[in-house]
Amino acid sequence: MIFTILAELVLLLHFGFILFTIFGGVLVLYRRWWAWWHIPSVLWASIVNLAGWVCPLTPLENVLRLEAGLSGYEGGFIAHYIAPLIYPAGMTQTLAVTAGAGIIVWNVIVYGLSIRRLKRDRQ
Repeated sequence: MIFTILAELVLLLHFGFILFTIFGGVLVLYRRWWAWWHIPSVLWASIVNLAGWVCPLTPLENVLRLEAGLSGYEGGFIAHYIAPLIYPAGMTQTLAVTAGAGIIVWNVIVYGLSIRRLKRDRQ
């Protein structure tokens, strides 16, 4: 029972991290200190996707699922949980690289707006 709960907590943490990485830049528009947390998460997520690495939370979740008597899964979190919703055929390396590049582009836009707002506030 405890391993099932821990596996689900890791799953929620992983999903929350992804949401924060994608949308956390918006928080920077309101409170600049969020950048101290958000920029490292963007860098990590981008590197993981661009390099084709597996996030350490994925094997941790699999180990906890196996300890709970459940089945684990192969591949990464996005390929297992997110890609089937968007890309039923699966997540290819090209899509992973696109996701990594998209994270960077999106955050360059959001941080550009944040810097522009900061400059406007100082004037």
